Amino acid sequence: MGTGPLRQVAGTDTGPANGILSHSRPVLPGAPPQPCPELLTEDEAIRYLRLDTITGLKNPSETLARYRAQGMLRGTQVSKRVFYRRVELDRFLERVTAENPR
Repeated sequence: MGTGPLRQVAGTDTGPANGILSHSRPVLPGAPPQPCPELLTEDEAIRYLRLDTITGLKNPSETLARYRAQGMLRGTQVSKRVFYRRVELDRFLERVTAENPR
């Protein structure tokens, strides 16, 4: 039930049947792990896509900008900042994987 490259953290929630339902929520990689929002900043998107772990990649921000310019990834501009919807990052990963499976 995961979303992209994120870990899942179990939690509980109240529900009508027995009062408690278990669910998972996505967590961004890193230390300490943090809950992953639906709308990610540039730094969070870099961590989500694991661009910060690629050896030799000097500027992950430029990589995101290039993906946007090439139409591979859609950003959402709010005021003067660009954010990334988690669902868009997941779609991007699905397309890249389908085009270049390893």
